Amino acid sequence: MNALNFKDYKFLVVGAGLFGSVVAERIASEKGDRVLVIERRDHIGGNCSSFIDPTTGIECHKFGTHVFHTDNMDTWEYIRRFMALNNYRHRVLAKYKNAVYHMPINLSTINRFYGTDLDPAAAGEFMANEISKAGISRPQNLEEKAISLVGRPLYEAFIHGYTVKQWGTDPRNLPADIITRLPFRLNYNSEYYDDPIQGVPKEGYEAVFRSLLSHKNITVRLNTDYFDIKKDLPAHLIIIYTGPIDRFLDYKYGALGWRTVDLDVKTIEKEDFQGTAVMNYTEKSVPYTRIHEFRHLHPEKFPTAGATVICREYPKPAYPGDEPYYPVNDANDKKILEKYRSESPKNVHIGGRLGSYRYLDMDDTITEALHFFETSLKSV
Repeated sequence: MNALNFKDYKFLVVGAGLFGSVVAERIASEKGDRVLVIERRDHIGGNCSSFIDPTTGIECHKFGTHVFHTDNMDTWEYIRRFMALNNYRHRVLAKYKNAVYHMPINLSTINRFYGTDLDPAAAGEFMANEISKAGISRPQNLEEKAISLVGRPLYEAFIHGYTVKQWGTDPRNLPADIITRLPFRLNYNSEYYDDPIQGVPKEGYEAVFRSLLSHKNITVRLNTDYFDIKKDLPAHLIIIYTGPIDRFLDYKYGALGWRTVDLDVKTIEKEDFQGTAVMNYTEKSVPYTRIHEFRHLHPEKFPTAGATVICREYPKPAYPGDEPYYPVNDANDKKILEKYRSESPKNVHIGGRLGSYRYLDMDDTITEALHFFETSLKSV
């Protein structure tokens, strides 16, 4: 790092994840300015990072399954210049009491769970009756919201236990809007996303980020922590910081709540372990929330026969040194966040998933990065 001359750069991007990489590419390509990207980890791509397992040849996602999906054509027109998607369509299954169901809940899930053979219209009437039994007209928390959508039996089977594991608290302590991310269908559509564009990069996420950061005006330095070098940074640098906002201000108002996951990766001497990319485990008695099997993300590839790579996911609170995944964002977090947002220095822009303290899908992150460049950096 000592060999870098900071005066050669006008912009410093902290973090080589999706938000930072898109912003750096726009600065380099559109403005023609030199930009320095620093990343405290040993890889680009943030939590989208992927790699080829040397034993099986399977493309593995380092931080759990990441499927790109969008219905925003402007965002797609931009990012498709840096990647080509395969034909993977995301479908998730859920295991409950040794039976496997479609997730999100659809007509197949309803009929299998209740032992019925309902058509869509009859299922709609049936579910309306199940929902009415709870008598919830104004849901005040996640549990009440979920029951108002799918009724209590399906909630208890597929949502309650999984949520307790995912968030580490009773669902009644969580805001209602969390559950709105999960679709509910009265047909046999088993796709997880409704977006018309979805898939996994054919050459892997590593190649996507290499392409985004390949411009001659971009310099990337890995294993470089912003807080180790900030005292050496000249005042003229315009900084785009994509790390946790509370860390940037040295936790002066306290730490924001995050959830993270421990990932237990194993190579299994089987051709196919579970028959799908993601299997959820909804019962509290099972300590993990889901198992990823990465070979299924690339149906167009033929990795080494006889072995597969799986990854069990164990949610937990994020402590110092952990990689934060999901913002808790309770009432106390909201108060702390407002204080931090009012204090960032004039030459610093804070954004991205960690900086904004929001859970963002990949397409939303790209959209926000493009908007941020157009509105805050293009004319600087």
